Amino acid sequence: MKFNHFNNADRNTENKKDTGIDGVLKKYSNPIIPGGLISRINTINSRTTANKMYAGYNKSFRSSDSIDYQEVIRFINDVISGKESQTELFYSLHNIFTNKLNSSFSAFGLYCGQSKCINLKIIDKIGSTFTSRVLINDSDNPVEQAFVSKKPMFVDSSNFLNVHYLNDSAVAIFPLCTINECIGVMLVGDNNYEAATDIYKLMASYLALFIQNKDLSTKVLMNTDTDALTNLYNHRKFQEMLASEIDKSKRTQTQTSIVIFDINNISQINKDYGAAKGDEIIKIVADKIRQGIRSNDSAARYGGDEIAIILPETTSSEAKYLAEYLTYSLSCCLVDDVGPVKVSVGIATYPNSTQDLEKLLILAEQAMYISKSKGYKNGMSTIVCSDDFDFWDDTALSSFASVIAKRHASIGISFDEELVNKFHSEEIINQGHLIEVVTSLAGAIDAKDEYTKGHSSAVSRYSEALARALNLPEKDVERIKLGALLHDIGKIGIPESVLKKPSKLTDEEWEIMKQHPTIGAEKVLMPNESLHDLIPIVKYHHEHWDGSGYPEKLKGEEIPLAARIVSVADAYHALISDRPYRKGMSNEKACEILRVGAGIQWDKNLVRTFINISESLYTKI
Repeated sequence: MKFNHFNNADRNTENKKDTGIDGVLKKYSNPIIPGGLISRINTINSRTTANKMYAGYNKSFRSSDSIDYQEVIRFINDVISGKESQTELFYSLHNIFTNKLNSSFSAFGLYCGQSKCINLKIIDKIGSTFTSRVLINDSDNPVEQAFVSKKPMFVDSSNFLNVHYLNDSAVAIFPLCTINECIGVMLVGDNNYEAATDIYKLMASYLALFIQNKDLSTKVLMNTDTDALTNLYNHRKFQEMLASEIDKSKRTQTQTSIVIFDINNISQINKDYGAAKGDEIIKIVADKIRQGIRSNDSAARYGGDEIAIILPETTSSEAKYLAEYLTYSLSCCLVDDVGPVKVSVGIATYPNSTQDLEKLLILAEQAMYISKSKGYKNGMSTIVCSDDFDFWDDTALSSFASVIAKRHASIGISFDEELVNKFHSEEIINQGHLIEVVTSLAGAIDAKDEYTKGHSSAVSRYSEALARALNLPEKDVERIKLGALLHDIGKIGIPESVLKKPSKLTDEEWEIMKQHPTIGAEKVLMPNESLHDLIPIVKYHHEHWDGSGYPEKLKGEEIPLAARIVSVADAYHALISDRPYRKGMSNEKACEILRVGAGIQWDKNLVRTFINISESLYTKI
């Protein structure tokens, strides 16, 4: 700790000159106050104020020529226990020395390696404080001698301190030694120091260990919060600081932006040139970001090759401006064998993007993935803000799924749940917009299983073809087309362990799978009033003509026509598609199975019509 933050308590009286027997002014090394500089006198009020810093300890203090050292030891134990800061401990020890051991002053100083000096803080009996600096330069100053030798020093006068109006007394100087080094000194002005030397030594040892433990705790805390490679904050500290900034933004009604930088091709660089080259690039990016941000901004290593910054009181456009500057600076950094440093950049802003902290991070990462997919234009990365893209765009959805899978599955954020929530909150502009959103939603669900990718769009196409072959009204055709797109949307609530199981489902697993029509109808469609007319298609497309289907065992024409149409189209695409346990069937084989099941599982009239158009549909697959 440096003590130069404490004010000198000076006195306005004449400077007394310290002369020897021969009348010559004594000279001491490293004077505390330059010659000719006279300090002003503190008022009684300011002395009282100084004493307030350790008020409460002096209730039982009483100067006495007779000292009970057992009482002192007990008192020391009571007073110094529970101290949490060096300054607090300094004042407690000073209070003990002056009020229990009758010392006239105490001083504490820690060594500063950078300036090679000891910063001293001197406190007199009434609480006035002085600061001084003792240079470690092989002089004859007893403070320096005690520090260098690591042995106590005793002098008969305090005049070597050259502190005006400090009552002259003998001085005991104790080095503050830890296990392997001396970190400072403790001084006590006491004419009877011999009697209390053991206590002073004990307190010096305690003080040294206290300071060392505090330093170690600080270093451990710093290591806990700091990334070793970049010296930026680590991910845990980033989360803490972001939460704090978001709380502040809520109170002050300001915006906070997050910018995430992802270093391009770092895996390939590590593979081609070794991990050291990759680390070199990560350090370059960290240094450039550290140099380019403001003093109130915070940068952290967010992931292996990702660095994030928190920008308080910053809009999206302002964050984008900073990101452009940083990406330009990085593009000017040429790395041997690699060339310019390239990054992908994503931005999200509270509260414009979202008011939820985790979703804010998801959106920033999603924007970063989109930036990566767009690549470089004119030698610069495409910087993407979360409000720049359409959530239902294929690239955006794919990026969203990647973020959830990579970062957030462990904290319970489900891609499927977020997708449905977004679907419910989407403001549908027109029918074309609705079809676009529904198509993206269905495609995202199909993407959960590599063997069913494109299934919903294919079933929609087949259902539309069958509906047109039946000469249904255009309004009904469009409704069937849309309902077919969403017919399997209920699989959003089915565990992937069941959906992706390559072998036959157990009875228990099959019961779970059979819930997807109800889930789709009630969880996905029911909250959206504009989609209510699609509920019968989604809910009943697995009902059978003979009443053996699910979920309600409807039979014959009890099953809505639209659901019966989708049921035939769904079965046909399942038959001609590859599955983990078999290859897709030919058109002829699939049609034969439909014929066998006509009148049992499917409406025989619909099967007959579908078979007539199936060949043209099959050739488009």
